[in-house]
Amino acid sequence: MSLADPEALSVYLDDRLPGEGPFEVERHRAGHSNETFFVGRSGASWVLRRPPAGAFLPTAHDVLREHRVLTALGDTPVRAPRTVLACEDPGVIGAPFYLMDRVAGEVIRDALPAWADPPARVRIGEEMVDALAEVHAVDWRAAGLEGWGSPTGYLERQVKRWNGQLELTLPLTRELPELLAAGAWLRERVPESPPATIVQGDYKLDNVIWDGPRLAAILDWEMATIGDPLADLGWMLSFWAEPRDPDEPVLAGHIEVTREPGFPPRAELAGRYAERTERSIGDLTWYTVLAIWKLAILLEGSYARHIAGATDDPFFAELEHGVPALARRALATAGEGAAR
Repeated sequence: MSLADPEALSVYLDDRLPGEGPFEVERHRAGHSNETFFVGRSGASWVLRRPPAGAFLPTAHDVLREHRVLTALGDTPVRAPRTVLACEDPGVIGAPFYLMDRVAGEVIRDALPAWADPPARVRIGEEMVDALAEVHAVDWRAAGLEGWGSPTGYLERQVKRWNGQLELTLPLTRELPELLAAGAWLRERVPESPPATIVQGDYKLDNVIWDGPRLAAILDWEMATIGDPLADLGWMLSFWAEPRDPDEPVLAGHIEVTREPGFPPRAELAGRYAERTERSIGDLTWYTVLAIWKLAILLEGSYARHIAGATDDPFFAELEHGVPALARRALATAGEGAAR
């Protein structure tokens, strides 16, 4: 299955990008959401993003929405790649796509780089918080994002939207009563939001690029919108494991490295965020449950693609047991918050 045909791309990109000759196209296999390809010619390199084939949750794979927010952030201090072009015509490679500059550096997933000694691990946590605070400090209206998202009712919409995604997905997969129960818990306890900011939507350790202990760029903006900034903080912390946390097999290789000595605990990261943003954050339990619940629903959509044979990603087979485990974790987190 060709998701980014080099010949079709070369015809389309030939007079739109510098250099001469055909383009080299390499599929990037590390992610499990939108498809990512490295496109190169004449020593220059870009990143192409397009939706996956057979996406069951199309609103979670809107690459043109991602292109718009990245373009808007081009003149701000936010550490994001620069966009190059967007193509709305699905006739070129079978789906809309866009290109952005390729940022040099490395992504931390299942192993720590050589430079990440314990002092550097402290800095990694600080950089994660500081870069997120920069996102939330952007005047989104001045950046040209007026009308791109509604500044009120974000949390209610999130619960409604993802419950709708779950209702669309479950008939294609199996019964998940714990996931439904977590959704009911969230609906009954929606907190009051602080003033709206840009919400990145998928902010976590393996969605940023590192140049040594400096965070160079934030990736994967397809779920970004205007809303409650604490949703980003809750999402980031839900992927930040601590030594005493129970094992999470479906997320192994994504959050396990932060168990290593030197990484700041979640409470310390939350405190730094409150200091950097001068924002009162209170109890983050609701936001953490929302994060785990959303992730489970998103992955259940990927599991539906696996069942239908619409993906060749071996990770999705693990979701047979991984998604129910996440649903149980969401309910357990809710119970722990109620007990405090």
